[in-house]
Amino acid sequence: MSPDAKAKAGLEDIVATSSRICFLDGDRGVLAYCGYDIHDLARHATFEETCFLLWHGRLPGRAELGDLQSQLAAARPLPESILRLMKMLPPSDGMDALRTLTSALGHYDPDAHDNSPAASYRKAVRLTGQIASLVATWGRMQQGGGPIAPDPAMGHAANFLYMLFGTRPNPTAVRAMDIALTLHADHELNASTFAARVAAATLTDIHSAIVAGIGTLKGPLHGGANAEVMKMLIEIGQDAPPERIDAYVKGKLARKEKIPGFGHRVYHTEDPRATHLRQMSTQLGQQAGNTRWFEMSERIEALVKGEKKLFPNVDFYSASTYYTMGIAIDLYTPIFAVSRISGWTAHVLEQLSNNRLIRPRAEYTGPAYPQTWMPVDQR
Repeated sequence: MSPDAKAKAGLEDIVATSSRICFLDGDRGVLAYCGYDIHDLARHATFEETCFLLWHGRLPGRAELGDLQSQLAAARPLPESILRLMKMLPPSDGMDALRTLTSALGHYDPDAHDNSPAASYRKAVRLTGQIASLVATWGRMQQGGGPIAPDPAMGHAANFLYMLFGTRPNPTAVRAMDIALTLHADHELNASTFAARVAAATLTDIHSAIVAGIGTLKGPLHGGANAEVMKMLIEIGQDAPPERIDAYVKGKLARKEKIPGFGHRVYHTEDPRATHLRQMSTQLGQQAGNTRWFEMSERIEALVKGEKKLFPNVDFYSASTYYTMGIAIDLYTPIFAVSRISGWTAHVLEQLSNNRLIRPRAEYTGPAYPQTWMPVDQR
C-alpha cells in the first residue's frame, strides 16, 4: 500500500461533504450542534429541544417545542402488527431486533411512499418516537414483562424509562437519561451517519437509510464499547480491592489488549461527552447508595491515563451510568440508537435537501494493466 493510500485508509481526515449540523475540534475537545456547545446543551436542553435544533438549525420557541412534544407523543405508540412481530422474533441481540423492526415500520408508515421534504420530516419525527418505544418494549419483553403504552403527559426520556421498567421514573433518572440522549444525538460523519447519508443519496426511502445506520452501529468497532466496559467491570468484580483492579488493567496493557472506553478517532483530549457522563455516574451511584462502579471506573481512568495517555470516551462512564439505572447491558447499543436517530435523520434530511449521489473513488493497487489473457489450459 502506498503512503498516500495509507493516509486515506478509513477515509481518516478526508472531508466528504459539508454540513451545518455538527462541529468537532478534536484538539480542543469541542463538540457543538449547530453552533451550540455540548456542555451548554447537556446542562440546559431537553432531548426534544436537541432534536429540533438538529432538524431546524435553531432552538425552538415555546410553541414550537410544544408542537414537537405533541408530535412525538402521537408517534410513540407502536402498531399492533409490530408488537406481534416483536413477540415472534427469537431471543437475540437488541440491535438485530432493532434492525428488523425498524425496517418493518416502513411498511406501516402513512407516508411510506411519499418522499417529499414535508413527508420526510414527518417520518424523521415519527421514527424518533418509535425507535425509543421499540427499544424500551424489546428490553421489557426480554425481561419477561409485557408492553406498556406510552404516557402522552411524559417527555421522551421519562417515557423511555417508564416503558422499559413499568414504573414512573424519579427526576434524577429522567434527567440522567435526557442528558445521555442529548450527548449521543450526533457526532458528525461517524460510520453510521455516513452510511445513512450514502443510502439517502441514492434516493431510497428514509427507513432504509436508517436501517443502514443501525446495521453500521451494530458493528463492534462503532457501537457496543460501553457494554464491553460494563462486562469488564463485572469481570474485575464489584468488591475487588484496588490492587486487583490495578493488576487487571496493567495486565491487559502489558498484553497490548485494548481497554474498552478509551481513545477516540477524533479527540486528542477528553471527549467532552465523557465529562457529563462521569458526573452522572457518580450522582446516580450516590442516589442508589452504591458508588462502587463509579469508583472502579475512576481508578481505571487514572491508570490508563497514566500508563497510555489515553482519555475516556463517551462509552466509558455511560456503562456505569446505565448499569446503576438498572438497564440491561444488551440494551446499551440500542439506547445509542434511541438518541442517534435524531442525528441520523437530521443528516438524511440535509443530504436530501441538496442531494448528489455519493460515489468516491479507490486507488487501484491490483495487478498491472493490461494483463495478457491466456487460455485455461495454458494457465
